[in-house]
Amino acid sequence: MTNNIVKKSFFFKATPDVVWSFLTQKDKLAQWLHPAKADFELGKDFTLLSKMVDGEQSEICWGKVLEMDEPSLLKFTFTIKPLNGVITTVTWELAEANGGTNLSLTHEGIAAGDDVATLGILTALDGGWDGHVVRLRQAMA
Repeated sequence: MTNNIVKKSFFFKATPDVVWSFLTQKDKLAQWLHPAKADFELGKDFTLLSKMVDGEQSEICWGKVLEMDEPSLLKFTFTIKPLNGVITTVTWELAEANGGTNLSLTHEGIAAGDDVATLGILTALDGGWDGHVVRLRQAMA
C-alpha cells in the first residue's frame, strides 16, 4: 500500500508560544478544531468531540500524543470513523519567522486502497485541514 501524505504550510502573525497554545489547550482547540475532553499531554490519549447537536456530543476523532517539544513540535496519532480503523499520524512543526510563526502540517499514514475511496478520503482531509486553519486564523485574530 502507498503511504499518501497531506503536507501544508501556513504563516501566522503570532508567536510560536501563542500558536502552540491553540494546538494543545482544550479551550483553544474548541475555537478552531473541535471541543476536546482535555488538554493534549505527552503520552496521553485524546478525544475530540463533535459540536453540540441536540445537546449531545460524540467522538469525532481520537489518538495519542506521541511527541511534544514546546513550542516547536507536536506529533500525535489520529483517526476518524471514515478511516475504518486506520491510524494515521499528524505532525505540527512551528518555527519563528519574521516576528510570526511558520506552521507546517504533515498528515501521513493514509493507506491507499481503492483509488476512488482513497481520493475521497485524501481530498476530505486536505480540505478539512484548510477549513480548520481558516478558523484557527480567526480564533487568533
